Amino acid sequence: MLYKLIGRLVTFLLLPLGLLLTFISANIYDPYLIPLRGWWSAALVAGSLAVFGALVAGGYVRSKGILGKLLILLWCLPPIAMASAVAIFQIHKHVVLEAEGKRAEALGRHFIVGYSSFDEIAALAKKGLIGGVYISHRNVEGRPIDDVKKEIASLQTIRQEAGLPPLIVAADQEGGIVSHMSPLLTPLPALSTLTPLPPEERLAKAESFGQIHGRELASIGITLNFAPVVDLLRQQPNNPLDFHSMISRRAISEDPAIVSDVALAYVRGLESAGIEGTLKHFPGLGRIRQDTHHFRADLNTPPSELEASDWLPFIQVLARSNAFLMVGHVAVTAIDPASAASHSKRVVSGLIRGQWGFEGIITTDDLVMGPIYEHGVCKAVVEALNSGVDLLLIAYDGLQFYRMYHCALTAPQGSIDEAMLEKSATRLNSRVVKQQVNMGTPESTNSRD
Repeated sequence: MLYKLIGRLVTFLLLPLGLLLTFISANIYDPYLIPLRGWWSAALVAGSLAVFGALVAGGYVRSKGILGKLLILLWCLPPIAMASAVAIFQIHKHVVLEAEGKRAEALGRHFIVGYSSFDEIAALAKKGLIGGVYISHRNVEGRPIDDVKKEIASLQTIRQEAGLPPLIVAADQEGGIVSHMSPLLTPLPALSTLTPLPPEERLAKAESFGQIHGRELASIGITLNFAPVVDLLRQQPNNPLDFHSMISRRAISEDPAIVSDVALAYVRGLESAGIEGTLKHFPGLGRIRQDTHHFRADLNTPPSELEASDWLPFIQVLARSNAFLMVGHVAVTAIDPASAASHSKRVVSGLIRGQWGFEGIITTDDLVMGPIYEHGVCKAVVEALNSGVDLLLIAYDGLQFYRMYHCALTAPQGSIDEAMLEKSATRLNSRVVKQQVNMGTPESTNSRD
């Protein structure tokens, strides 16, 4: 009796487990499943085959009837699903790596990509399939600073020898809880810690923080810092599902005037060392409870109210610096309820470029986030390129680049606005010229064009 009970229990456990492993296998290149790639994937396939073999050897076809047959069939699926997922990924990768010529470079310069494999990113850099790289803790953890510096310099040498513009080399060094280059570089507190200081001391300290970050980032070859955060600090009920945004611990102040002054001083400190800053995360995460790494978020406040509060630091600092603007995955419902700002033409071209007159560089927040996949990756990529965004950031999972670039490369004819790409290319070329002038090098884009 006990034997039969155990047998039934095992059978019913194998059903949901088989379904789960099939789902994981089919989606192994989903960003959420990064920890299961590599050896874990091989173990999953081996385990599935072992269970399949045990079911066959245990006579499940004869003894369990239709249920036994279903179980055996189910446990065949994980290896098949895994093989299918790997094949699709490799096809996308092959198509991307075979891309060449001006069209491939014209698309590639819009992507900033995080990486784990130097050889892989070097090949993309050499072919002009990317415009920049994102350096994070995975690239610096446990390594001497000279090794990181040499690696970045090697990538820039590859670009120069290929006759391509220098790579944008970006990092996330805000200070406080988001200091991805520390402890390799000096850990500094968040800019919010400066708000209790008297105004003059506050601004001097903010500029000093920018200078420290700027000098240290420049010393290893970083050219762009994804900081400062200019989202307003707003009192919100605690969200237990906010694992990554945590704006309450990163925002400078609830006062837009203080945010503007501190952010501008910090950006000027960065720029004094030749580092470009980035204002983030437009349209602002202060009023948002959702963690946009995982969930869609809507901003329902009227634009007139936002321009007098949450958007004031963006407007003021952009007008008085050379900072980039990072656009996040929040929908401004009064302007475009269907699309997040990061890929909304109404927001980027209509509001930021049109009404505000901003002609600087706009980058998306990391596209490897839940709202992008919910919207449809290919749709979001094409919409972002058509919106007036200049740079598409793929930070958390660099392998997603092959999927996203493939989306742009194979988009139906006429679906990508070529005039918008040309305007963006002009802005990116202008940025290269300004940077080279600041560095005392000849005014050339080093382009193959």
